[in-house]
Amino acid sequence: MLRRPLLLLLLLAGCSKGPQADLQYISSARSLAGEWALVNEQANQGHLTHAYVKTMRQSIRQQLQTNAQSLTEPKSGYGSEIGALLREPDDAPPAALRVHATNLKHVEDSLESA
Repeated sequence: MLRRPLLLLLLLAGCSKGPQADLQYISSARSLAGEWALVNEQANQGHLTHAYVKTMRQSIRQQLQTNAQSLTEPKSGYGSEIGALLREPDDAPPAALRVHATNLKHVEDSLESA
């Protein structure tokens, strides 16, 4: 008998929509923005090869696009922030990328405390 309520609870949790369901994508996008900033910073200092930088930027951009496409609320503030991040050029200034990461961190923190 305990199985039925547990199964129902799991099904309901899997169907959740909205910002809470998007938290994983927001967190991932924030992390990717930070990685991208670090790659660009190190590239600007001449510490990385061109091939490595190109591959990392492509990978980060692909993961960000996947996150953006997975959002249940793509027209939300955080959806717009991820979109703005995707519109940054590959060689965006690290400080600009960190601003996006900070903005996403604020959203992530507010959702985790809700």
